[in-house]
Amino acid sequence: MTDIPGSKPLWDRSAAELAAGIRAKDFSATEVAQAFLARIDETNPALNALVDIRPEEALAQAAAADAAVAAGGELPPLLGVPVSTKINTSLRGYASSHGVAAWAGAVAQDDAVCVAGLRGAGATFLGRSNSPAFAVRWFTANDLHGRTLNPWHPGHTPGGSSGGAAASVAAGMTPIAQGNDIGGSVRFPAYCCGAVGLRPTVGLVSGAEPRGAEEFDSPMSFQTMAVHGPLGWTVDDVRRGLHAMVTPDLNDPVGIPARPPLGAPGPVKVSIVRDAGLAEPHPTVNAAIDDAARWLAEAGHEVEEIELPLLGEAARLWSLLLYQELRTMMSEIEQFGDDSVRVSLVSSFAAAAEIWGERPSLTEYIRGYARRGTLISRLQRLLGNDRIVLTPVCAEPPFEQDADLAGDARLSELLAAQWPMQAVPVLGFPAMSVPTGIRDGLPSGVQLIGGRFQEDLLLHVATAIEARATRSRPPFSGGQTG
Repeated sequence: MTDIPGSKPLWDRSAAELAAGIRAKDFSATEVAQAFLARIDETNPALNALVDIRPEEALAQAAAADAAVAAGGELPPLLGVPVSTKINTSLRGYASSHGVAAWAGAVAQDDAVCVAGLRGAGATFLGRSNSPAFAVRWFTANDLHGRTLNPWHPGHTPGGSSGGAAASVAAGMTPIAQGNDIGGSVRFPAYCCGAVGLRPTVGLVSGAEPRGAEEFDSPMSFQTMAVHGPLGWTVDDVRRGLHAMVTPDLNDPVGIPARPPLGAPGPVKVSIVRDAGLAEPHPTVNAAIDDAARWLAEAGHEVEEIELPLLGEAARLWSLLLYQELRTMMSEIEQFGDDSVRVSLVSSFAAAAEIWGERPSLTEYIRGYARRGTLISRLQRLLGNDRIVLTPVCAEPPFEQDADLAGDARLSELLAAQWPMQAVPVLGFPAMSVPTGIRDGLPSGVQLIGGRFQEDLLLHVATAIEARATRSRPPFSGGQTG
């Protein structure tokens, strides 16, 4: 029984509903996999969100889950729940192509640590999510796999770099998707597609590749800013994805042997920051903040508006520290990347030069990292263990497709608008993108920033927003990919 008459189809159910139904034998993991594979067949040809889909392997995993249910005993928490993994993260037997044609045959021999966490939790892997080449754009297209479309409107980006993950979750192809984030790559796609996305505290989810993988001397910005995190259709989906992906691992240079708290916090102090001095929020962005503030006050949280210029300073630091290190990788990007990545990065460097000059000095770079530590301490003191900051996800609605290829002036606008995406990674704090509804035919939402290792606080507040927001699945008016 794939669907129960009068109830939601299996593909539209949460991870909790699916896991509970499989355990209770209301339906089988095989039926769940078949329902999601059918949904992929229905929606993915237009959206091109998932690539390298192998139905036989997915059904074999589901059959093994059904056998585990029949055998009885303790069952893992995500048994039979479909997930996707990103093309830049190792999944055993699949290429970690990074969207680069020359790397299409780079098949992983084992799982990345965070993927191993999902596998250990019993998840069924249904496909690989698309991203831009090298995962360095807020748009999702590459020469190897083509373009991913936003399921709400083909003329707007699904976000990047985890654009395939967000579009697939919104379309109902999987309830949970693994993504990663160094400048908004989980949070911005979730915003653009109307999903939920969580960027954990740096070090909480291991970024380590499998043992035996080719060693890569990760730049300092990658070590201090990049994280893996879950996207989902509901806040609880994201919570469950996070707990599966949290894999204490001291092989990760910033890994910690810890797991996020499981408690249910009480009322939270919510400080609203609309503008960090870089980009005035669009009216629809302000409206989303107004909605979220009202809902959180109704839920009993203490809400206030504040000025917090350190977030603007952190965003500017991001454009110094990350882009200076990306410059050192340009020979490889020039050799293997596609035209869109090269053009986008040239304009990105030009936008950063407006702040830091054409060639920032080593002294400026060193002082930038020194200033980073000061800003981390200041923000942590403000947040403590009972406060979050609510900001826009972006100062603009979801960008028009390929806006970063429209010239240096437009790229400068994008960089300014994305200050909420940039400020968080450079400081290493956790943050969530939470949808608030649809405005002018596109998703809207807000970002929640919490103190380090306070993911439970973010999930708690996000649940209050979700309970009051009007949600719907997108119309899939995407047309053709290309």
